[in-house]
Amino acid sequence: MNKTILSIAMLAFFTLNIASCKPEKKDTSEEVEEVMQDAGDAVEDAADDAGDAVEEAADEVGEALEDAADDEKDSTE
Repeated sequence: MNKTILSIAMLAFFTLNIASCKPEKKDTSEEVEEVMQDAGDAVEDAADDAGDAVEEAADEVGEALEDAADDEKDSTE
């Protein structure tokens, strides 16, 4: 009789634990999706920043070359 009661109690305990874990797994998967979305956003932002920096550097180099060409032209005249 004691083994039966103990078995039923253990089964109830495991059932409650499994039932309480289900929402946590759902929350965990939602957290993982959120982290992945945040990481994707961060990568996109970094790519945009890098693209802007490259464009700005190219503009600065172009301006510097134009200034150097103008200075060379002025010095030869």
